[in-house]
Amino acid sequence: TEVETKAEMTEGEEKLAKLLEGRVAGKPQNCIRNLPSQQIRTIDETAYVFGRGSTIWVQRTTRPEDIDRDEIIVSRSVRGGQMCRQDLINTVDRAGGFFRGTITLTEFVPYRRVKDEAES
Repeated sequence: TEVETKAEMTEGEEKLAKLLEGRVAGKPQNCIRNLPSQQIRTIDETAYVFGRGSTIWVQRTTRPEDIDRDEIIVSRSVRGGQMCRQDLINTVDRAGGFFRGTITLTEFVPYRRVKDEAES
């Protein structure tokens, strides 16, 4: 039941589900553009969410349990403005600026807003 499903969700999964309300998942992509001005949201032990507006991209990494909002990700992409599956991302402590670890990226899942039928 819905109550049992909610009880099994972690706090991070609940936050991500709320963020994705009204959106539908698209086909996972190997790479996304990595713009310096791009908004990145960190959901502890769950995912990074890139972008804003009609499409956002969810990145769960190979070890989502290591995702921590007290860290900042630093891209080491060599693909000229893209972040891609299998790229390594360093994380640094938000307060102290010291190295915390390395994360391996997986596919990026796009979530697009669903248009209301009244808007059509």
